[in-house]
Amino acid sequence: MTDREHPLRRPAPSGPLPPATGGWRPDVDPPAWRRLVTVCENRCFALEGGGRLDRIDLAYESWGSLDATASNAILVCHALTGDAHAAGPSGPGQPSEGWWEQMIGPGKPLDTDKYFVVCVNVIGGCGGSTGPMSPHPDDGKPYGARFPVVTPRDIVRTQAMLADHLGIGRWMSVIGGSMGGMQALEWAVMYPDRVNSLGLIASTAASSAMQIGWSETGRLAIVNDPKWNGGDYYDAEPGEGPHEGLALARRIAQIHYRADTSLENRFGRRVVDHVDSFDMWDRFQVESYLDHHGIKLTRRFDANSYLVLNKTMDLHDVGRGRGGIAAAMARVSCPTLVVSIDSDILYTPRQQEETRDLLLAGGTPVTYDVIHSDHGHDGFLIEFDQLGPMVEKFVNENTRW
Repeated sequence: MTDREHPLRRPAPSGPLPPATGGWRPDVDPPAWRRLVTVCENRCFALEGGGRLDRIDLAYESWGSLDATASNAILVCHALTGDAHAAGPSGPGQPSEGWWEQMIGPGKPLDTDKYFVVCVNVIGGCGGSTGPMSPHPDDGKPYGARFPVVTPRDIVRTQAMLADHLGIGRWMSVIGGSMGGMQALEWAVMYPDRVNSLGLIASTAASSAMQIGWSETGRLAIVNDPKWNGGDYYDAEPGEGPHEGLALARRIAQIHYRADTSLENRFGRRVVDHVDSFDMWDRFQVESYLDHHGIKLTRRFDANSYLVLNKTMDLHDVGRGRGGIAAAMARVSCPTLVVSIDSDILYTPRQQEETRDLLLAGGTPVTYDVIHSDHGHDGFLIEFDQLGPMVEKFVNENTRW
């Protein structure tokens, strides 16, 4: 069978073959700007789902200076394939520019001349925090698929440990988009006395059936790649990791991260290859775009971490074990910014409107804003000219304790 006849034909990545995992490897990669802290050691950290971790290392980055009263700290929570590098350039050990580079820094919406901004790589991630790439205490080999299921509540508990380590008793604000918004909301529910204000962007109080369905489809793309090898692939040669499965999961996600208008305006029916002969695998430009994002993710992320955190998002439900969502939301007492993206087909404005209404019903002061965008869910990573002023105004107006 020739390449052109193969049903899974995709362009080979340019440059050197990618390592088995694109996650950060402490024994290979430079630390870049991440700082590593052990927040739990030689004792059991019981997870919400019944698993446990005996050691937890967290990777974080910070910008600005913590004031003498530790009252100017802002926690920024990252989304599914993000990490602690929310701002700053790319470089050795950090393949991507900060994912919120336009939001964090001197004179920017989260002004580091005034605020001390922190971003933590979540447990289960692959940016330096304890996750599937970490050594299992039983044999020293990577956890792989043995890594336990974690929830947003587990993540927030570890972030609280880091806050204690940094001497931060109360965040001036906790802000996040998508999965980051799940963490932010859990902060205000779990630790209402430790959050002065809250920013929830393109997120939800509980994952929907559509979100769960899309998530499972992405996970299946990974585990059905033979090179996933039951999660045990870290010793594989370059190019022999589960790259096809992870890239396919990213292609699937990239479609619903964007909106019809965005893809149509950018690509339409334009082609990369000549399609006059109707070869099965000649590509339209949108296919090339999806290929690019799939390949790019394999060079900076870990397939097992994708599985873990993707499931984390499915398990998000602030009402679980708390008497329902309304009862849980009634615990939120701080001023809250809720932001929708009008073209978001994954985390639809309906969900943010429901969050707004539940908070208002419980007496929480709420500011509700809408980003008008053709870019769908990814608008919170693109539309900084709209999002920036919303966040800046809200944070500046809610600096009192």
